[in-house]
Amino acid sequence: MAIVDLILRPGTADDAAECGRICYEAFAGIAGEHAFPPDFPSPDVGVAVIEGALTHPGFYSVVAELDGRIVGSNFLDERSAVVGVGPVTVDPGVQNAGVGRGLMRDVMRRADERGAPGIRLLQSGYHNRSFSLYVSLGFVHRATVACVQGPPIGRALPGYTVREATDADLGACNDVCRQVHGVDRGGEVADALKQGTARVVERAGRGTGYATDLAFFAHAVGETTPDLQALIAAAPRFAGPGILVPVSDSVLLRWCLSNGLKVVQLMSLMTIGLYNRPDGAYLPSILY
Repeated sequence: MAIVDLILRPGTADDAAECGRICYEAFAGIAGEHAFPPDFPSPDVGVAVIEGALTHPGFYSVVAELDGRIVGSNFLDERSAVVGVGPVTVDPGVQNAGVGRGLMRDVMRRADERGAPGIRLLQSGYHNRSFSLYVSLGFVHRATVACVQGPPIGRALPGYTVREATDADLGACNDVCRQVHGVDRGGEVADALKQGTARVVERAGRGTGYATDLAFFAHAVGETTPDLQALIAAAPRFAGPGILVPVSDSVLLRWCLSNGLKVVQLMSLMTIGLYNRPDGAYLPSILY
């Protein structure tokens, strides 16, 4: 039965502790039911992720309340033209009662109001309920991706140079992204430049790809699969649960496995609205 007294309101920084706790418990609970490791290793990490989204001007937030207590939250990454959903989390005590659907409808309304051409998200392949929810809301499955993790490869590929990105690289990074996806993710690249995590790969003296980081919450694009191999091979670590490799890029996934990385879980990339089949190589972030 759906909850009728649910209140949805904008999130604030003061919500971080409770929303972060729910985020951790919700993801840990569903992962534990299926014998998978949790996306967030501790409640503190869940709080940090939620606090970052609540306080970032490029994210829209919505908090669900029932009888005066917080029971869930959701976010919309608005840093680029195409928007990404998540994390959407619901208190385990009130799951399967319509809270998640309400939180999703709210961010979809927000995306529509701001004229976003497309909405995207990733969901864990083992979570059938969330997959069914997103399909019922109109999302289309576009790709299966493998979350892979392991020790850093720590080597350079002949003919490829990987270096730290600078502000002067922003335009070229956006060009590569538009070439591969049809849209750029300039807002995310700009954030990564400020944080010092962005890297570019050059081939024959020309920029052919970039990564905002090699991490769960980061993305990468390259003209070719070897461009991404060079970025991955040079990474000092793979932050969070791992990087997300499209299963359809069998050359890249096989290369990752042959270099000591292991599949943690499979995930689904799902979209509403604008979606162009990628013309090149890419790693999505957990948001898209």
